[in-house]
Amino acid sequence: MKIIVPMAGRGSRLRPHSLTVPKPLIPVAGQPIVHRLVRDIAKVLKQPIEEIAFVLGDPAWFGDEVVESLKELATSLGAKPSIYRQDQPLGTGHAIMCAEPSLSGPAVIAYADTLIRAEFDLDPKADSVIWTKQVENPEAYGVVKLNDKEEIVELVEKPKTFVSDQAVIGIYYFKDVAVLKDKLQEILDQNVMNGGEYQINDGIKRMMADGKVFKTGTVDEWMDCGNKNITLETNSKMLGFLKADGEEQMIAKTVKNNNSTIIEPCYIGENVKLNNATIGPNVSIGDNCVVDNSSVKNSLIQNHTTIKNANLDNAMIGNHVIYNGEFKAISIGDYSVLE
Repeated sequence: MKIIVPMAGRGSRLRPHSLTVPKPLIPVAGQPIVHRLVRDIAKVLKQPIEEIAFVLGDPAWFGDEVVESLKELATSLGAKPSIYRQDQPLGTGHAIMCAEPSLSGPAVIAYADTLIRAEFDLDPKADSVIWTKQVENPEAYGVVKLNDKEEIVELVEKPKTFVSDQAVIGIYYFKDVAVLKDKLQEILDQNVMNGGEYQINDGIKRMMADGKVFKTGTVDEWMDCGNKNITLETNSKMLGFLKADGEEQMIAKTVKNNNSTIIEPCYIGENVKLNNATIGPNVSIGDNCVVDNSSVKNSLIQNHTTIKNANLDNAMIGNHVIYNGEFKAISIGDYSVLE
């Protein structure tokens, strides 16, 4: 089994947090989004992972440090890491084709801006499985249309009339991903574009036209990381799941607690100093941070940051930040929102 992860986008909706760190590398509950995604997919597949291929953007943005972290992720799962580049933002189908040398045999394709919780077995009779989540407002999503055999026969984008309540979440399994590759190559050769981009859905629709069997794999939780508020909600949910799972090391042993209270669930990284603080619930704090004389809840703080005299709720703070709540004149990077 292979996992293909297109992740070349800049994550502009998550600015300013994605200005210096690619969105898939932003930590949620103590781990980068893409690391959690890949590990959760590996758990669902319940089989050895042979290769994990990452499709990155500009090397100036996705540099050596990013590449090394992704290689370490793959090898930690016993898989061969492969790194590819998408030099132009030409769509989901184009991104997949940038990993063309890896497009053979059984594979999962997963876009690195979402997290899941799921427990199901892949249907051995299916040529492909499209992972979906039941939603209350299907008109806001791309959904699947099913026949009486529970097979997917059509993909419908934001239907005005009810088609189904199963929304496509951006994770796909192919029994032989080379079949998708051939269809996407046809699309590239024929210059078939939607919205100025080459789309994976056009390749999937051609597979359906050839009679390939598509089934659904329904996830229990689908958590987006598209913008600041949604990412904080995802962080809170993931902390709750990890605590329920009995996850160890959610609070590092090197945390120095001076007269501070921690209200779980929380993730607190290495060498964090807490002085006269109340932390939690639903807080993630990265490595080497200081929180002094502050209250922090429902928030995500990255690495090497100092927080003083603050009362934070629903806050997302990046790396190497110094914030003192006593000050009225503050300087925070571009695209920041103070609410």
